[in-house]
Amino acid sequence: MNRLNVMRPWLGEEEVAAVSEVIRSGWVAQGPRVAEFERAFADKQMIAHAVATSNCTTALHLALLVAGVGPGDDVVVPSFSFIATANAPTYVGARPVFADVDCDTGNLTPDTVNAAVTDATKAVIAVDQGGVPVDLASIREFCEPRGIVVIEDAACGIGSTFQGKPVGAGADLAAWSFHPRKILTTGEGGMLTTPHREWAERARRLREHAMSVSAAARHAQVLAPAEEYLEVGYNFRLTDLQAAVGLVQLGRLDEILTRRRELAKTYGAATSLISGLRPVQDPVWGTANFQSYWIEVLPEYPISRDGLLGLLAEADISGRRGIMAAHRQPAFSERDWGTASLDNTERLTDNTLILPLFHEMTDAELDRVVSVLRTGGCRHG
Repeated sequence: MNRLNVMRPWLGEEEVAAVSEVIRSGWVAQGPRVAEFERAFADKQMIAHAVATSNCTTALHLALLVAGVGPGDDVVVPSFSFIATANAPTYVGARPVFADVDCDTGNLTPDTVNAAVTDATKAVIAVDQGGVPVDLASIREFCEPRGIVVIEDAACGIGSTFQGKPVGAGADLAAWSFHPRKILTTGEGGMLTTPHREWAERARRLREHAMSVSAAARHAQVLAPAEEYLEVGYNFRLTDLQAAVGLVQLGRLDEILTRRRELAKTYGAATSLISGLRPVQDPVWGTANFQSYWIEVLPEYPISRDGLLGLLAEADISGRRGIMAAHRQPAFSERDWGTASLDNTERLTDNTLILPLFHEMTDAELDRVVSVLRTGGCRHG
């Protein structure tokens, strides 16, 4: 029996051909393919501007910078998230303040944000955790009268919807990931989206050392103009090689989402018949892409979360522990990160696991996973 992984990106000959074409062009760094990918991504996400970056973490970094967040500011973030969500505020000299999440969605709510805000709060980073769309409108309704900017961490969100539109479409700033663990991959890579032209223009400069003229624009001219460095910038660029892959992947997105939701529906029907397992579901305000299909192991299930992971491993199935609690990690456990209760975060971190789900997963492979879940549900003692 072959090992069954949690995730496998869907890559094929179209991506190979796209990368080969870029190599033959002689321009492989950030250039025309990146610009084309940005335009296509912005159109798909129904947003005015998209700025490609080296990864989602650098996109979050730029989002905070263009929003004016800096030393002395607090940024409310969920502890229930990958560590990058908390790291990004520290890069600009701000303090990440941890907030709890809703148990059903794994996301921030206005109440959990309210419990964490301080007089110094300048921004909130709201995550679409595991692809479950955050209720962005209600969080913005709470934050904006207080002068707090809301940044959407849509690292896992491509293809999810909120109130009938793509997630991120209603955000002042949203950051995206194209890591291989995500539904749309460029190997590594990220994107910053915004409806604000001036923020997009500044982000484009900052990602390229804050040069007044981009490298691509200089290359297009025989006598390139002298560039200026308008502020301290960064090297956060995406390459045309990666963008070429991204364009192919973007064209496949709808097909990928359809299959993932089919698999998630099958998982949901099967796990609902097993006492003690609670599967992730769509919230009332939108649809998830099921980038991570997670279940919570409740007390009535005969074995623990870690026991179930061990049972899956015995069947050569690779599950994963649920999302981390960043406040428990050594990088933050000794820092001043606020005083909000994080009970739901710890419950989910300790009792959830992620099951395999990927585009090319077969019905028989899904049945293998469900069979183990049923076996665990029949254990005694």
